[in-house]
Amino acid sequence: MKSSYSGLNRRNFLKVGGMSTLALTLGSTGVFSLAGATKGFAADSSKPTSGGYGPLVKDPSGVLDLPRGFHYKMLSKTGDIMPNGDLVPSAHDGMAAYKGEKGTTILVRNHENGTNSDYPVNGKKPWSAGAAGGTTTIIVGQNNKVIDQYVSSSGTIRNCAGGATTWGTWLTMEETRDMGHGFVFEVNPLDPENEMSRTPIRDMGYFSHEAGHVDPSTGIWYLTEDASPSFLYRFTPHDRSQKLGSLQKGGILEAAAIDELPAAAASQFSTGQKFGVVWKKLNPEIAQQDAKDKGCIQFSRLEGAYFSEGTLWFDDTSAGSAHLGRVYRYTPATNNLELFYESTDKNDLEAPDNITITPWGDLWIAEDGGGNDRIVGLTPEGNIYTFAENMMNGSEFAGPTFSPDGNTFFVNMQTPGITFAIWGPFARRNSTRRRAMNQALPPASLAPVVSDKLTAFAEEQGMSILEAAALERHGMPIL
Repeated sequence: MKSSYSGLNRRNFLKVGGMSTLALTLGSTGVFSLAGATKGFAADSSKPTSGGYGPLVKDPSGVLDLPRGFHYKMLSKTGDIMPNGDLVPSAHDGMAAYKGEKGTTILVRNHENGTNSDYPVNGKKPWSAGAAGGTTTIIVGQNNKVIDQYVSSSGTIRNCAGGATTWGTWLTMEETRDMGHGFVFEVNPLDPENEMSRTPIRDMGYFSHEAGHVDPSTGIWYLTEDASPSFLYRFTPHDRSQKLGSLQKGGILEAAAIDELPAAAASQFSTGQKFGVVWKKLNPEIAQQDAKDKGCIQFSRLEGAYFSEGTLWFDDTSAGSAHLGRVYRYTPATNNLELFYESTDKNDLEAPDNITITPWGDLWIAEDGGGNDRIVGLTPEGNIYTFAENMMNGSEFAGPTFSPDGNTFFVNMQTPGITFAIWGPFARRNSTRRRAMNQALPPASLAPVVSDKLTAFAEEQGMSILEAAALERHGMPIL
């Protein structure tokens, strides 16, 4: 099947889309400072301590509450008829946006279906018969008008968060280990259901995949696992050229561990010494068990991942004393893992799932908890705010992503399966502020609770409180 959208061929898309993704990830160079930030930037000036865009306005249609000045449009709903006559599948999940020609945006969207669904991904060339998951592509034109939409891969199971490549393709990931499924596949949104989309990248592991994102400076991928326990993985491709076909050449899969010494030796650490994260090589066919056997860090249940300006952000949706979730920050250059915050109040944050860094530098988190789920934002200045709230039902948000120009926010409501375009007075792109987020402290209400003993320990070892908190939460002896 070929797309009816003929404005962009496969070669040009990979060139334009890949460069656009790189630009969004790398940003522009500049001095690390907030001095140039616009006053009231991404903030309600009447409530300087709240951040964000001010209080939400009640939606008369009872669908999405948004701040004043913002608007939404339902682009694609489960059961809609696509141009080729197929129905839009259900269970909308992970998503990415790429730059197309003639002002278009190309969305690639996961569908977290299993083997049975009233609205399966009805592909013509499935990887596995009877599997109802896969991906669809949506071509969005000016004024957020859908020009085309179609199946771009099929025959997979529980396609969850996934991750965008720097060269304009999409990695769709199976959140399962059932029926021989549990792999990563690469999808070219403008070359639907090609051979590559039906070829599992086995070296990226056989496990219950959730999200992945790449460090564009190294070509190394970081992967999360939606299981209990779960592990943080990294995949180093043999070919790190970040070009079409490079991942299919294989690579090395590893999991994160704490470089710990016996408890009795902890008191002998000298001032300034830090506990580093080490990466232990795994057999990708038995990744989870191998990670367990090698003593890697066990998380409760990992979800979203996003790499921005030299830092990996990822979250653990059910972790913490109140089981409301944690967000971690890992910096490869310094090899430091930090517990950025741990929610103890569901009014602040409940069950963090998919995440993204906005073009202007805030961390946005999609919730998957009880009640009305939200898009929650955190600013580099340490403020927390709500940008959107689902007033329609109890469904989670998924797939938060921005258009390449930063003017439109796309997000999914998984049930009944709706893709939204949201626009309004978004702040301008700011690479300085994006870098500032990597140095930010969490809001006081969300910062990890630490004892005086842990504070003293962190000072003695020359590490941040957030690093020490991460180590303590994962069993490192603190003496």
